[in-house]
Amino acid sequence: MAISLPSSSRVAFGWRTPVVIVLCGCLISMISFGPRATLGFFLTPMSQMNGWGRDVFGLALAIQNILWGIGQPFAGAIADRFGTTRVLCTGGALYAIGLILMAYSTSPGMLDVTAGVLVGFGLSGCSFSVVLAAFGKLLPERLRLFAFGAGTAAGSFGQFLYSPLAVSLMDAFGWQTALLVFGMGMLLVLPLSLALATAPAETGVGQGAAAQSLRQALAEAMGHRSYVLLVLGFFTCGFQLAFITVHMPAYLIDRGLSAQVGGWTIAVIGLFNIVGSLASGWLGTLMPKRYLLSFIYFARAAAVFGFIMFPVTPFSSILFGAVMGLLWLSTVPPTNGIIALIFGTRWLATLAGLAFFSHQVGGFLGVWLGGVAFVRTGSYDVVWWLSILFGLLSAVINLPIVEKPVVRAAAAPA
Repeated sequence: MAISLPSSSRVAFGWRTPVVIVLCGCLISMISFGPRATLGFFLTPMSQMNGWGRDVFGLALAIQNILWGIGQPFAGAIADRFGTTRVLCTGGALYAIGLILMAYSTSPGMLDVTAGVLVGFGLSGCSFSVVLAAFGKLLPERLRLFAFGAGTAAGSFGQFLYSPLAVSLMDAFGWQTALLVFGMGMLLVLPLSLALATAPAETGVGQGAAAQSLRQALAEAMGHRSYVLLVLGFFTCGFQLAFITVHMPAYLIDRGLSAQVGGWTIAVIGLFNIVGSLASGWLGTLMPKRYLLSFIYFARAAAVFGFIMFPVTPFSSILFGAVMGLLWLSTVPPTNGIIALIFGTRWLATLAGLAFFSHQVGGFLGVWLGGVAFVRTGSYDVVWWLSILFGLLSAVINLPIVEKPVVRAAAAPA
């Protein structure tokens, strides 16, 4: 299947060169992913101040994850149809409002609306999924996987940067001020989004597929066995990441460690995922991406098993963070790469968003079950073991994926 890239050749002669596009997209990924990765640090102070159980905070972030997933395909479809900038700006504004109002949430319902609904829909509009889809449309194919890796790594750098920053701001000024600072910082997404502008109804595939409608693209994808397997496997990624991000700091405190250890563990995950994401984007050009995904899921299961089978110490926590960091978002470049390879880039934001919905269903269950399991049993053991099981299942599910473009009939001449 021939792929044409009219947009990439067009921007190369203006101020939006590939370097500018990747740089601004990476900054958006960093700014949007950073605050979200720190929300677990607010669980303990907000719960103690308001007299909540961990299930209250867990439910709000579970709502965030599921609405992020529900909103992602719609945000992707709007970006594919009308352009990326308006989606990024709307998402950034909702995200900022959600974080600012979260600082004043004094009831479970208000927390559900701010940290759950507003931040969730905000993430669907300005997270790295939309950024990576814009990369797929604006950049030449030879740079695509590298850009996917760089955009994902930038989100990880946000996690590394914002985690100790959150702890420092909370220690110095309180958790409410930390949320206000993060909310105001989200507004930087608006000017940065101008570099990722795509034309309405951007065509990213050859002439034979150019006339494909959204409904046809969705029907084609949902009837494609490899896409279905890819989507099912992506569920595990969300389950593991969301559970660890939200509940890891509290889990370590329960084991007698300090909040600083939790902060540095989450930060180390972000730091090492910079390496993991870039390496994943590079390895995806050298080997079948399905094998890379299978290895990542298996290695995650092994890492979790090793972590829970040995005593929890500051060293073991940081080591676990380093290992998981290498595997953290390294699933994203090969997942988006497989989707672009099979279906082209015309509806990439939509199809990647639909896959991300599965990811966020897993995230919803990971966060929610973590809170429920702790309240009912006083332990996270059940969810840790589910993380291992799902990792093994996803390692198997990705192996039968076929990595080749779909064959479509050429458009009839006028």
